[in-house]
Amino acid sequence: MINIPLNRREVIRICGMGLVASPLATIASCQKRPSPSFVEPQGPPFEGTDEQLLDEIQRASFDFFWNEASPKTGQVKDRSLANGGNDPRMMSSIAATGFGLTSLSIGDRRGYRKSAEILERVRNTLRFLANDLRNEHGFFFHFIHMETGERWAKCELSSIDSSILLCGVLTARQYFADQEIQDLATKIYQRVDWPWMLNGGPTLSMGWHPESGFLKARWEHYCELMMIYLLGIGSPTHPLPPGTWNAWTRPKIKYQGIEYISGDDPIFTHQYSHAWFDFRNERDAYANYFENSVQATKAHKLFCLSLRNRFPDYSENLWGISASDYVKGYTAWGGPNAQGGPIGPVDGSIVPCATGGSLPFLFEDCIRVLRHIRGPYGEKVCTKYSFRDAFNPLMNWYDTDVLGIDLGITMLMAENHRTGFVWEQFMKDEDVKRGMVRAGFHPENPQVSSPSATQGYRAICKEHSLSNHNRKGRVSRLEEDNHPIRARPRWRVCESGRDSRCDSPLLLCPFAPPQKAGGGFSLSGDLRNE
Repeated sequence: MINIPLNRREVIRICGMGLVASPLATIASCQKRPSPSFVEPQGPPFEGTDEQLLDEIQRASFDFFWNEASPKTGQVKDRSLANGGNDPRMMSSIAATGFGLTSLSIGDRRGYRKSAEILERVRNTLRFLANDLRNEHGFFFHFIHMETGERWAKCELSSIDSSILLCGVLTARQYFADQEIQDLATKIYQRVDWPWMLNGGPTLSMGWHPESGFLKARWEHYCELMMIYLLGIGSPTHPLPPGTWNAWTRPKIKYQGIEYISGDDPIFTHQYSHAWFDFRNERDAYANYFENSVQATKAHKLFCLSLRNRFPDYSENLWGISASDYVKGYTAWGGPNAQGGPIGPVDGSIVPCATGGSLPFLFEDCIRVLRHIRGPYGEKVCTKYSFRDAFNPLMNWYDTDVLGIDLGITMLMAENHRTGFVWEQFMKDEDVKRGMVRAGFHPENPQVSSPSATQGYRAICKEHSLSNHNRKGRVSRLEEDNHPIRARPRWRVCESGRDSRCDSPLLLCPFAPPQKAGGGFSLSGDLRNE
């Protein structure tokens, strides 16, 4: 009999129901039981540089995405044995494939494998997604057979996992200068019928079953949902109404003096959308979400350290809990929740992707943990495919598996910290930029020389006409300037006609950043909602 795998949202919902029923019970369970004995590992410290460690992690993660994917379909396993080898499991996760496509882009840039081989793998992946894999209104089933594409058991058609896949698809479209890749990626993205997933409501459904219809659970409070709404709002074919960005709530948690937007969800919810969307120096009507994730990471660290009396392995060198495997299976756990307590059955386990996925937010604190795992814990945790998914030194339990999405978030965020490469490539996409503009994002401080997805973007241009200028104009691309942090294409108004490279019917027109406070961009109402 094939078991139907639970997705992270289902696990969070089940754990949340327990917390709602008895909000103090789980907190008490982390405080009253006697502390287990703990002996610090005696392995030598990691002597390499931070850059060497991150490159080691990324190379090992790339090997997972290369070895544990079907060469024929490109679909990546949901999980595999941490040491590789003969693993007969064939279940693929479309989210893992999304991380895999981005991993292939990183691997090509870093020379982890021959470009011709990577190009062919990307083509095969997109051909299968575009032409062979079953979809409903452009959305895909969460789990499939990696060779045949058959739906795994009776899993759901997933809006979040389809969105993670689409982020990888759009990264490949932007990075690889290959017409077939670009055409296939465009086909995959543009056929998604985003309003269908609203199912008549103001917020998106989490998914759909052929047997029973839409899931009752909706994307209605802040979590990893930002990517779904921004991809939908930016769609050139079947867009979500921009107002859906305002339809979900932004509850706040205050923990040890730190206040930030969050649901009662694990730390991964503050990481996933940030792997692709560059929210630095950006804000909408509500928040700067990058800084929000910084605060969430600080609070999560303090929460872990607050449990040291119960779990003595937690320290400045070792903390971090996110949805992962644990000794009894799989769970979505972490903290703090709104009451300041744990989420799920916290037991002293360490989940490396909790800090790996937060590298851009709190680098010194996070890299300290990864160095400690790589050093004293050594081969107990570090394997052929980077870190095991989770481990518990108090129980002497070390996971036998790695998970594609957990390796993926660490690999992408390591690259974003090192070079900003994923952010740079993804944010060049006109559909992505359109989504952020329509959602109301603008530079938080236009005078600051820092990265900003919309910095200097003054208007959406239709047919290359400048909507917020008195005169008509054309745009022509200049060479990329040497931005103090990362290169960014610049454009100017010219009277001599359209440059041949500017052939998008709807695109953003970057200008030099405004010179006085209060600058930014403005949109006419019809274009904002177009």
